[in-house]
Amino acid sequence: MKQRILMIAAASIFLLGIIGSLTVLLSPKKSTVNIISDGKVLYTIDLESSEDRTLVIPFGDSSNTVEIRDGRIRVAEAECPDKTCVRMGWLRSSSMPVVCLPNRLIIEFADGGDPPVDALTE
Repeated sequence: MKQRILMIAAASIFLLGIIGSLTVLLSPKKSTVNIISDGKVLYTIDLESSEDRTLVIPFGDSSNTVEIRDGRIRVAEAECPDKTCVRMGWLRSSSMPVVCLPNRLIIEFADGGDPPVDALTE
């Protein structure tokens, strides 16, 4: 009986893994990114049609250098203590956004709908 329960649990986990993988692989590819600094969208860029370029995003006394190359985007350099944003590497269509908390920078794929809403009021 115990073996049967373990087999059912293992099969369920396996099937959920397959379903999750297919969802990620079959999701529509996004190519438009928002570069957000301190809660404001500075740039909305279509990576498929954008030329290779480097952007310097200032914040206070520091800055981040964002690189766009071959239809990809990343934080190439950062003037922050931990440099987690640099180590995140190239942003991929199914990945988490690139975030630099000390410099309040976010690079994320745009949904193509309305711009992000910080709060709603009635």
